[in-house]
Amino acid sequence: MAQINPYIHFNGNAEEAFEFYKSVFGGEFAMLSRFKDMAASGFPVAEEETEKIMHVALPIGNNSVLMGSDTPSVMGKHSEQETRSKIAVAPASREEADHLFNGLSAGGQVEMPMADSPWGAYFGMFRDKYGIEWMINYDLQQK
Repeated sequence: MAQINPYIHFNGNAEEAFEFYKSVFGGEFAMLSRFKDMAASGFPVAEEETEKIMHVALPIGNNSVLMGSDTPSVMGKHSEQETRSKIAVAPASREEADHLFNGLSAGGQVEMPMADSPWGAYFGMFRDKYGIEWMINYDLQQK
């Protein structure tokens, strides 16, 4: 079966964001490479961007990986306010749902606080301090 892993882009602060995500989810990076690692292949990298993140991977749980990178200036900047995609997280307990919601939403903007939903889940939704949107959905049938 195919596996889906979110890949998110940043305008120069991917390392800060992924250190933050690692502090909430735990674990260690499976991979972290910088644009300077691409210089030998002829990829045009501005001198001030050589230490920026080309690729980072943070395993989450048993089967998921959160991945990302900085967007190099040769590819242009993207609007962090126009991305309306959300990363959906399915925690194993109400307590884990609260931990993830409170940790990831710190400094961000809560759209829906954690609460029991009409579809039988404990649910919350927010945009984190890096502009990434998240949904936490604990299925109450898992009890």
